[in-house]
Amino acid sequence: MTDIEEFDDVDDDGLNNCSVDERSELPQHTDQRIEQNEPKIGMEFNDPDELFEFYKDYAKSSGFPIKKHTRRKNEMGIVRSMTLACGRAGKHNCTCQNPLKPQASYRVGCKAKVTARLNLDGRWEISVVVLEHNHGLSPSKSHFFRCNRRISAHVRHKINLNDQAGIKINKNFSSLVHKAGGYENLLCDEKACSNLVDESRCLRLGEGDASAIMKYFSRMVAENSGFYFDIELDDEDHLKNVFWADGRSREAYKEFGEVVTFDTTYLTNKYDMPFAPFVGVNHHGQSILLGCGLISKEDTKTFIWLFTKWVECMDGCAPQGIITDQARAMKNAIEIVFPNTRHRWCLWHIMKKLSEKLGRYTEYEAISSTMKGVVYDAQSPQEFEKQWNEMVDMYGLEDCDWLHELYEERNRWVPCFVKNHFWAGMSTTQRSESMNAFFDGYVNSKISLKQFVEQYENALRSKAEKEMQADAESFSKVKATATTYDMENQIQGVYTLAKFKEFQAEFTGKIYCDIVNYQEGAGVLEYVIRDLTLRLESGKRIPKFFTVSFREKDCEVQCSCRLFVFKGIVCRHALTILIRHEVSFLPEKYILRRWRKDVRRAHSKMKVKFNTWVVTPEQIRYHELCLAFSEVADLAAQNNHECEVVKKWIDTKFRELQLAESSQKGKEVPMNHDFVEEEKDHEKEENENIVWG
Repeated sequence: MTDIEEFDDVDDDGLNNCSVDERSELPQHTDQRIEQNEPKIGMEFNDPDELFEFYKDYAKSSGFPIKKHTRRKNEMGIVRSMTLACGRAGKHNCTCQNPLKPQASYRVGCKAKVTARLNLDGRWEISVVVLEHNHGLSPSKSHFFRCNRRISAHVRHKINLNDQAGIKINKNFSSLVHKAGGYENLLCDEKACSNLVDESRCLRLGEGDASAIMKYFSRMVAENSGFYFDIELDDEDHLKNVFWADGRSREAYKEFGEVVTFDTTYLTNKYDMPFAPFVGVNHHGQSILLGCGLISKEDTKTFIWLFTKWVECMDGCAPQGIITDQARAMKNAIEIVFPNTRHRWCLWHIMKKLSEKLGRYTEYEAISSTMKGVVYDAQSPQEFEKQWNEMVDMYGLEDCDWLHELYEERNRWVPCFVKNHFWAGMSTTQRSESMNAFFDGYVNSKISLKQFVEQYENALRSKAEKEMQADAESFSKVKATATTYDMENQIQGVYTLAKFKEFQAEFTGKIYCDIVNYQEGAGVLEYVIRDLTLRLESGKRIPKFFTVSFREKDCEVQCSCRLFVFKGIVCRHALTILIRHEVSFLPEKYILRRWRKDVRRAHSKMKVKFNTWVVTPEQIRYHELCLAFSEVADLAAQNNHECEVVKKWIDTKFRELQLAESSQKGKEVPMNHDFVEEEKDHEKEENENIVWG
């Protein structure tokens, strides 16, 4: 009797996230190499591990993950055959409790596989080969697949050693990425490394200041196309203001620069120069850096200089909208440099000042609750103004200058005023929190200016990698639809996972909406929608009412909630009316390019280069040799005899290299020294460049 073991319960060999390069984009020589390494019937291997490594290498170069699928045993319990399958084989079994929020899965029922059997010679011979896949392939994603992930003994040792030295995991991992020459060359990810460490570290201060930054920026301009920087000095030639942006950020601005946030409250360095980043939001809803400044003052003149340099960097194209705090200097500078740009104040900054500005009133708690209701619940400017005036009269707030100033500038911050324009769904609270998370672990208030710039580059590189991971996840994963409507299936195919999730929430949310009234006039139908989405802790649902207008002639739909205008996602109220009128597919005008996953974006093709302050060919060769030697050491250390053999070889090779160097210099090398003594002498020769083979 034959026993069959299946491994399908193992997760789909985690693609983890990756970028979006199609197989068709592979250069011709790569296709030839893949064909040469293709598994073929009749191929033989010494053992299952050798077969697994062969198929894994083939899969890595082709661009798909693999997993152990099944193996068969005979009556004596000896494995006689095994099958390795594509990591996307099998059918997804949804185990989520909420059917309206189905989980995404890598499993798409792919049939690609190889099966090998133990032949009479005791070797494993391939008997079945299926090469065709039912999904896209992309070699650039291969380093994200779980089957290609491992932490080598050398890496484990380095992480533990750095941890003992107090190095934070993000810097610890960054050093591994630098050494490997990029994320794609590293066999483990940051999450796996973080499981090995618990301690934190402080950033080491580098040499620094204006001269170091100038050298660094000049080299970046020479080595990186599109890198831009400008430095302003004071009358005594001291560093005053700095602005810089890399080529990737400049390209990203062309895609996502219509709305930006600008905030100087996040961090100052040890010279009290506020950090001033320009931040946008990409097609996954992630924060992206679109330029950065370090400024000496927060006055109108300084902001004019910074905004001018930024817009010059972006080829004179000002954003359509900008979000800042209430600083008057920023307001003045924006009106001068960006006269046609909508300026919105950060609502989060305003609302967190309630206790400071209104805490002196005896009815503060009631005032605070009422004001939040007026600000967040008013659906129209007229409704807001009416409720605001009622609040002021009710609590006698006529003498509060702060509230008076806010009311005068209500068009800059009140949701019902600002939602009439596109803001990419930017929640100022989320943007502020994400910026803290973005730079957490990279910069702090004690680092030098030079170190600040360097860590900015590391943070930017990390963010670019996360965007590539999200791109790949949108390419590889499919989030199941919650309904059978064609419209939901349509958006599933074109939007990124994050944005489809938002659309799906609105689409399924229409079950809480019902039509309570409608009227017709001039070819336009107007509906009143009751929305019962809001539920109190007691379980009671609070109805809200929205007006939706629909013109059937051109399928034009507008809702008073203005979600589509503000966020670019069609709301549940509008979807309710579209479905009522049997509109099967969402019109193209309501599908935004900026949320699509099938758009080729120039910035995603630009890599953030792995530069250090000083990298010489000797350093590169040294790191390559250290990596090679460490792999040998990992294996040799397991056996005393092999360890002695390797040490003897090193001794011999060391003498050969010393002799070769001495011959080049016309010097003699003493041959009677002990190896350890020679090694110590070698360590002292700091200025000599020994060629290691």
